[in-house]
Amino acid sequence: MTRTSISTGRVDWSGENPGIYLKTDPNGDYTTLALFFRVALSPYGRGHAAIVLGAPDSDKGWPDVPNFIMTDNQRMMRWIIDGWVRKMPTFIGKAGLDAMTWLDCDSVSKTPGDLKTRYSETLRGSGVTLDMVWRDMGAPIPVEVTKENSATKEHEMYSVFLEAAEADIFVNGTALPGAVAERQFFGRTMSTAFLAFSETWVTPEGDA
Repeated sequence: MTRTSISTGRVDWSGENPGIYLKTDPNGDYTTLALFFRVALSPYGRGHAAIVLGAPDSDKGWPDVPNFIMTDNQRMMRWIIDGWVRKMPTFIGKAGLDAMTWLDCDSVSKTPGDLKTRYSETLRGSGVTLDMVWRDMGAPIPVEVTKENSATKEHEMYSVFLEAAEADIFVNGTALPGAVAERQFFGRTMSTAFLAFSETWVTPEGDA
């Protein structure tokens, strides 16, 4: 296929979408899943959110188990969850995604830095303080994913990824279980903790 400078598809949403997936057993299932969103553009405006599934296979929400979403734009996030998150292989069929409690987010702050040693996002609201921390980042990796290879099988995706060698998720100061592991990501072995900047999802021409 000939590459063109300007895509003729429709931009669905664009922003930042880093994640942390942790395992207590490197060969077992994920014990903790978390995604952060800083959306700059969508049909439902801008907003922030973090999805945390500290018990991914449990059909309970917060405060019984750490399954919750914090957001300042619920309408946008319900659209993104239904159109994207539910279709991501890591989240497909997870009972915690349906059971998670929806919490209001009052503030979001990130740490400045050079993106090499440490990066974090902190969300506060509804009596919860969530800290997502990434450490020891690798070099930026440009990513261009076709519709057939994307998580949704419906969109093209463009982004810049940075792998993190270590990561933690803290809920009200308590670390959720698990450590960073490895996964296969488009033909290469990568960390299960990553920063994703300039992430843009596009519906190709003809599907829009």
